[in-house]
Amino acid sequence: MALAKRISYISLLLALLSTQGCGIKYGFTGGSIPEGMKTYTVEFFENTAPIVSPTLSQTFTEALKERIRSQSSLSQVTNDGDAIFEGRITGYSIAPAAVEAGTDRAALNRLSITVNVKYTNNIKPEDNFEAPFTRFKDFSSAGSSIPAQEEALIRDINQMLTEDIYNRAFANW
Repeated sequence: MALAKRISYISLLLALLSTQGCGIKYGFTGGSIPEGMKTYTVEFFENTAPIVSPTLSQTFTEALKERIRSQSSLSQVTNDGDAIFEGRITGYSIAPAAVEAGTDRAALNRLSITVNVKYTNNIKPEDNFEAPFTRFKDFSSAGSSIPAQEEALIRDINQMLTEDIYNRAFANW
């Protein structure tokens, strides 16, 4: 039986070592970073939406940087990264999502944010893309005002948007 265990361990070790020469690095986030990609750049995302939230450009840009920093081994550089993310915020709206029965008032509102992203992969150009990403979050204004909830809503939507962008860039979703 000891011989069978040794053979199992040796087989497992050989299988692990044989994957070291592959051309793609895999992470626990489900993404794959092309071999040779070491750096990324995130340009400032200007807010060109008809309704402008004053801090959205900064918070979104920082959220995208943090997503890539925390889920990959890439190093952030200010210019000419192996992967470059740029774009603009093109949509920001608050609209009724559900109307209260018997009234004209909204029981639920929906905050939606749209970001147009251009991704340039200088290592593997066939993965380049330019696409819009939209996410929303429903909320009730019964308990507190919209401005009182806005910061938390934006944070949650930014988290969803940056996950979508990361997955599209590094997992080809």
